[in-house]
Amino acid sequence: MKLRTRNRKSGIGNLKLQSRNRRRYRCNLFLSLGTFVITGGCISSLLWAGLGRSFPKGRETQDRPAGIVQAAIPSPAKADPPIEEMVSEDMPLETEPMQHQIQDHHTDEPWNLALVNSKHPIPDNYSADLTEVPGGERVDARIYEPLMEMLEDAREGNLGELPLVVSGYRTQEDQQALYDDKISKYKKQGYSDSDATELAKQWVAVPGYSEHQIGLAVDINGAAYDVYLWLQENSYKYGFIFRYPGNKTDITEVSEEVWHYRYVGTKAAKEIYERGICLEEYLAEQNPIL
Repeated sequence: MKLRTRNRKSGIGNLKLQSRNRRRYRCNLFLSLGTFVITGGCISSLLWAGLGRSFPKGRETQDRPAGIVQAAIPSPAKADPPIEEMVSEDMPLETEPMQHQIQDHHTDEPWNLALVNSKHPIPDNYSADLTEVPGGERVDARIYEPLMEMLEDAREGNLGELPLVVSGYRTQEDQQALYDDKISKYKKQGYSDSDATELAKQWVAVPGYSEHQIGLAVDINGAAYDVYLWLQENSYKYGFIFRYPGNKTDITEVSEEVWHYRYVGTKAAKEIYERGICLEEYLAEQNPIL
C-alpha cells in the first residue's frame, strides 16, 4: 500500500516536472524568436541607411514619390540670358579699352583745372594767350581780370600798396635756368649732385612740370607779410588757391610757398578752401585716375 502511494506521488511529480519543462521551452522559444526579429529589424535599418547615403545625389530622389521630390529639391534657377540679349540696341558697344577712354576724359579737363605737377607734365601742344600785368610779368589773359581785382583788394593787407606779381608765365628756357641755378646753389653748399637735385626739386619744378609754364600761376610779392595772410583767407573769392600749403607737402611734393597762387575758378577754389584740401586731392575726387 505504501509502495503504491509512493509510486503515485512519484508519477505526479514527474508530470509536474514535464509540464514545467514544456513551459520553459515555450518561453525560451518565444524569447529567441523575438530576439531574432528585433535583431533582424535593426540590421535591416542599418543596411538601408548605409545604402541611402551611398547613392549619388543624382540618383538619390529617383525612387521617391513625386510630391516629396518637389518639396525637397528647389526648382533650378533660370539660366542667364545670352550676353547678346542683355545688350540693348540703344547701348553702344565698347570697342576701345577703358584706359584709353579715361585718358581722353582727362585731356578734356577744363582749362582752369589742368593739373601740372611732378607726375603730370604740361599737356602736349599747350598754348596760352598771354597778357601783361603791372610789373612786366605775363599771365594767361583769361585770369587777368580776377587777378587784378584780387590784387587791388589785397591793398588793405599790404600797407595800402598794390601787391606785385614777381613771376608769372615762364618759357621752357626760363624754367630750365631757374632749375639749374637752384641745383648749383646746393652744390656750392657741399651737397652731392644727386642730393642737390633732389633738394632743388622741392623749390623749383623740373622744366616741363611747372604751373608757371601754363600761365595760370603767379608768385606775389608784398610790402608786408600780412598780405599773405590776407591772400590765404580771401583768394578763393577770386578763383585762386594757396597752391602749396605746408601741411600738404607730402601730396604736392613742394615745400610751402606762401607767395604762389594758382587760378582754378571760383567754384573749385571755394570747395578747396572750405575743405582745407589741395588741388591734387580735389581732382582725385573728380577723376580717380589722377
